[in-house]
Amino acid sequence: MKTKNKNVMTLEEFKEKNYGKRGTKKRDELEAGYENFKIGVLLHQARLEKGLTQEELAAKVGTTKSYISKIENNIKEARISTLQKIVELGFGGHLELSIKL
Repeated sequence: MKTKNKNVMTLEEFKEKNYGKRGTKKRDELEAGYENFKIGVLLHQARLEKGLTQEELAAKVGTTKSYISKIENNIKEARISTLQKIVELGFGGHLELSIKL
């Protein structure tokens, strides 16, 4: 039988210990930052799957390579309308959003 290492904690335990429970200001800021990071990663992966460079994607969307890089690297937040342009004009896809309560 495995014994649990007392120094190891789950991600959820770590976040609760260091940032508080869900619904607290510090925790909400952490979660919002993660969502922005995730969007950048998703765009980066989609761009690579389409075989596009940041420069090629920027040209299709009508923006700059620098702006695409900033979104992918979580330096700049993108508006929903910008995400829609990137997905539709740049990737030929369709942006879908959902709200979970």
